[in-house]
Amino acid sequence: MHDIRAIRENPANFDAKLARRGLSPISPELLALDEARRAAIHAAETAQAAQNAASKQVGAAKAKGDDAEFERLRALVGEKKSEVAAMQAEAGDLDAKMRDLLLTIPNLPLDEVPDGADEDENVEVSRWGTPRSFDFAPKEHYELPAVGNAMDFETAAKLSGARFVVLKGGVARVHRALAQFMLDLHVDQHDLSENITPVLVRDSAMLGTGQLPKFSEDSYQTTNGWWLIPTAEVTLTNYAANEIFDASALPQRMCAHTNCFRSEAGSAGKDTSGMLRQHQFEKVEMVTICHPDEALAEHERMTKCAEAVLETLELPYRRVVLCTGDIGFGAQKTYDLEVWLPGQDTYREISSISTCGQFQARRMNGRFKPADGGKPDFVATLNGSGLAVGRCLIAVLENGQQEDGSVTLPAALHPYLGGKTRLVDGALV
Repeated sequence: MHDIRAIRENPANFDAKLARRGLSPISPELLALDEARRAAIHAAETAQAAQNAASKQVGAAKAKGDDAEFERLRALVGEKKSEVAAMQAEAGDLDAKMRDLLLTIPNLPLDEVPDGADEDENVEVSRWGTPRSFDFAPKEHYELPAVGNAMDFETAAKLSGARFVVLKGGVARVHRALAQFMLDLHVDQHDLSENITPVLVRDSAMLGTGQLPKFSEDSYQTTNGWWLIPTAEVTLTNYAANEIFDASALPQRMCAHTNCFRSEAGSAGKDTSGMLRQHQFEKVEMVTICHPDEALAEHERMTKCAEAVLETLELPYRRVVLCTGDIGFGAQKTYDLEVWLPGQDTYREISSISTCGQFQARRMNGRFKPADGGKPDFVATLNGSGLAVGRCLIAVLENGQQEDGSVTLPAALHPYLGGKTRLVDGALV
């Protein structure tokens, strides 16, 4: 959420930054609400002061025995009380309207974020690894003989419908191994704290990270009101909700492996083959809560943590910086890591790493006490996939496929697979 004081001080700059996202000016509407809200608050405070003064005069009139004045002033206090209540209600209504509007406005992109209308104008920053040359036409993950019937979409459709999968046998174990490997790497080498969090959360948690109110159709809500998390970003970032950290306790770097749930409301007809885009999937998420001055350095650090997963698995990838038309609602700047998928002959997103500045913290009231003892300020928050487990499985299978139909698995996974090194017809050998 945005600071209305900053908008008040420089509305033209605020609208100019929103224009980079393709949005129309909104500061006039915000400032009109803000002016009316402040006027209503001032009027309520003035009426409250008059009520308080009249109340004191009631006591004085009673002490003097002036019954007529006492009755007149008591009636006046009653009138002022009703007037104050009406004015406070009006001020509260205007305050809620302004907050509701602020909650729908996305974060402002940093100056360094490239301008662009959509994903076609994202900018490649770097590449790692060389895509392997095949002596045969590489297949997509769901076509591989090595997978066999261990990636079962028919049973999943019978159980749940489209965009679900049942993993079996060796494929299921490779999937589990990938999640374990990612957690161990982040905890042992990247100094992230491992967490196990709920996957059901309250409205306030979804509001804090920005999924609500604008994007409710992209998530699932239970009949009793809880929301299924789209990512552990929601739970981990909300550790900061209504907290005041000591500056010495920052940064807090965390990770969690969870199931994630997305309705994919805005992606009808996209990636319907295989398990690239599912309603339920697993992810190892990274979140950092830090001092605002450290956010950009933490963004680079977190991106390198995600890249280390791909490099250790020997998966070619590229890093791109998202343009203003493609960054997410809560992001100031985002890097996407795109892994090479030979079956599609292209790079596909496997991780998004974003710095949100103080945007989420202001929504959830997450603050810290400055080391110099000044007034508490909002923390900065960052989040990123480290990585999406299912998409990593796809990349491992497609990049390791062999002409004989088997899949050679990365050396980093061998200790997690009982020393087995290949996948053949759905089984590890």
